[in-house]
Amino acid sequence: MVSMKHNPDTMAITVKRKSVFFSPDPKRVIARFFLPGGDERGKKILKRIMLLPDEEALLVLNQILRDFSNRHRNITQIFSKHYEKVLNLLKDCGFDPDTIPRERKLLIGAYFTHEYSIESSAFFNPSMVEDPDQSHLQNGQKRVIVSFRATGEGHVSSLVFRGGILDESNELSFQTPSNLVDQAETIKMHMYQKKSFLDKLHDMHLENYEVVDRIFGGLNDVFSFRELRQKESEFTRDRELDVADRKILQVIHWIGDAQYEIIFSLDTAIAERVIFPVTDTESNGIEDARFVKFKEEDGSTIYFGTYTAYNGFVIMPQLIETNDFYTFKVRPLYGKYAQNKGMGLFPRKINGLYAMLSRNDGENNYIMFSDNINIWDAEPVLLQEPEYPWEFVQLGNSGSPLETEFGWLVITHGVGAMRKYCLGAIMLDLNDPTKIIGQITEPILMPNEQEREGYVPNVVYSCGSIINNNELMIPYAMSDYSSGFATIEMDDLLKKLVPESILSQNRKGTKKILLVDDDAMTREIITEVLKSGGYAADVVSDGIQAIIEISQNDYDLILSDISMPNFNGYQLLEFLKEKNIGIPVVFLTSYISQEEEIKGLKLGAVEYLKKPVDADLLLLRLNNIFNN
Repeated sequence: MVSMKHNPDTMAITVKRKSVFFSPDPKRVIARFFLPGGDERGKKILKRIMLLPDEEALLVLNQILRDFSNRHRNITQIFSKHYEKVLNLLKDCGFDPDTIPRERKLLIGAYFTHEYSIESSAFFNPSMVEDPDQSHLQNGQKRVIVSFRATGEGHVSSLVFRGGILDESNELSFQTPSNLVDQAETIKMHMYQKKSFLDKLHDMHLENYEVVDRIFGGLNDVFSFRELRQKESEFTRDRELDVADRKILQVIHWIGDAQYEIIFSLDTAIAERVIFPVTDTESNGIEDARFVKFKEEDGSTIYFGTYTAYNGFVIMPQLIETNDFYTFKVRPLYGKYAQNKGMGLFPRKINGLYAMLSRNDGENNYIMFSDNINIWDAEPVLLQEPEYPWEFVQLGNSGSPLETEFGWLVITHGVGAMRKYCLGAIMLDLNDPTKIIGQITEPILMPNEQEREGYVPNVVYSCGSIINNNELMIPYAMSDYSSGFATIEMDDLLKKLVPESILSQNRKGTKKILLVDDDAMTREIITEVLKSGGYAADVVSDGIQAIIEISQNDYDLILSDISMPNFNGYQLLEFLKEKNIGIPVVFLTSYISQEEEIKGLKLGAVEYLKKPVDADLLLLRLNNIFNN
């Protein structure tokens, strides 16, 4: 751990709590498969249903549909799906499915279905990110998605969402969700990498057993889910399994189950989508998703989330990935140091590597780096140990770091006396986030009298904040029961975290530039030149992505290539002119004719620079533009 902490002795930070709260709602239910008492009891139920006269069976089905069709989206489809799950039991009872009418099949499905209230017990541990869709908003507004951990019967946790809008004053508004809740279709991933499987077993210290050698020795480097199950069956056939064998087979089953893809119907609202545990790995719940909008090196974005899957025996950190919050891919996080809760991914690579906050020992904050987002084997760096009384018990992160012009802002949580949780903040160096350059000595948020009572008293907790309109917006859980929102002025927070000399220097002259170029090497070279000149730079690979960034951020200048796919430089300039957006544009081009230069200047370009761009010339031209 390298620390260069700035601890100014100033007044406490002002926290504004919002009037928006989310509490558990027992009316939000999903219809789940229900098999009471195992297969033998299921067969008894099937025989009773099949003995019903046709007329009575139809009357019973119609009453069920009257009672439940308005509580679920397409309840008959759910009944059909659950009927399919007991088809083998039906055949074992001697019934021919081909002779059973559709109404009777639906009735069977209804008896093997039960309602589950997903958020009847708690609605907590929120994470907030920008919505991928920022269209049709007024000036100053931002559409956001907030994920929550919802807990229902049996304390099983699922992942749910709400969509809202922040206005220019950071006031939040959410649409009232309907009572309809939609579970996704689950699609298992069919192909697996042997090396990844064995690495995970190694991480769990389960690699040196005969069962592992026998099963994986007969598999190819890439194998299917069916092939894995076949090898498991071959090993268990005519063999007396001991306790160790059963344990390892179960873990192999869990790892195989942990990789899947889920898809929601496009006609579902964000609040209607629930990611409920679907595998053995997650049977006891999905916990504490930390979502982050991740910017790839080519300027494109994708959303990642880390969460903890728990089955009562094994904790398995998972990575969830989406572009649109309709389709999600889920896979385990592998590696020796991907073995605990609370992993927070940085929103972009740092020096060519993925970076992740973690709490490997359950007590301190660490940072890890990897060239593979799924594998975390490199030794973590100790970042922060408990230092102040309100964090003496343990530390952790409260979501992914937030990038500011001064450094990486990390919201932390600390546990003190009487297991009281509070939120704090540290600032990490932008280029070397193993260095702490600033730290708050007092909590920025602690439970007040109205927030202390609940399932777990005296706890405030967050899984991810955002910065908007120069305020830090913190969604937070209260006593592991309900959720609220609070804001802090960024200027107040920065005064506590960043030395005044750096703040003053930045206020005087930092200009923010958007670089638009479809060539990766050009982007990398020019970005380094801009940073060396003291400029802040965002990078995208085409004009469409540039428009998205311009709608969400303020820029002092645009450096743009001309020839690009998906909206070229001239089209971008025409768009700015049409929308009366007065950002100066400097064109970068490998070849320029007099006619092209005249065309660009007429559209409003302020300068042309020929590629490859000379670093000194670029900085000189920018200096001239900003000082005129």
